[in-house]
Amino acid sequence: MSKLSSSAIERRQFVASLLESTPEALVVTGLGSASYDVFAAGDRDRNFYLWGAMGGAASLGLGLALAQPDKPVIVVTGDGEQLMGVGSLGTIGVKQPRNLTLVILDNGHFGETGMQRSHTSLGTDLVAVAKGFGIRDAFTIDSQDGVSAVVERVRSKNGTTFAQVFITADEPPRALPPRDGVFVKNRFREALGYAPF
Repeated sequence: MSKLSSSAIERRQFVASLLESTPEALVVTGLGSASYDVFAAGDRDRNFYLWGAMGGAASLGLGLALAQPDKPVIVVTGDGEQLMGVGSLGTIGVKQPRNLTLVILDNGHFGETGMQRSHTSLGTDLVAVAKGFGIRDAFTIDSQDGVSAVVERVRSKNGTTFAQVFITADEPPRALPPRDGVFVKNRFREALGYAPF
């Protein structure tokens, strides 16, 4: 169950600290707020923003981690998006890429559709779900200091990590990343040394 409280983390600060400490990481975002937060932390050619693929961030991160095993991969998404793509955790649990870190920003709400309460504020324990799928290194973070635990795992690439970060339910001003999917894809491919197509 979500531990949202007055001590919940300011999400934009958490994301900025994480990305500042992991400049070498390939970053995949879930749609909406996660994309806004990653973009607000600084646009990079190694950021892959998802706009209309709700539920797809973890799957894309898995494929990227398997294809680029020497590079750390971070998926930054929200509780609603991860709930929609919960089945992907099963495949991640089976494949166990050593370089994949999933960061779930959990405000207990579906922020992009009107702030209805999500399952995590109604009893679903995403860490228990992740562990049930075989992701052993799954844990919650309820203070800004917890960013160091995530950074350590990203840098070490010692196994798949699932971090559920309890954030405030506020809505910072939107910082919109590029919406041109072909541009984002080609820029990302070029950053990895591949030709655009």
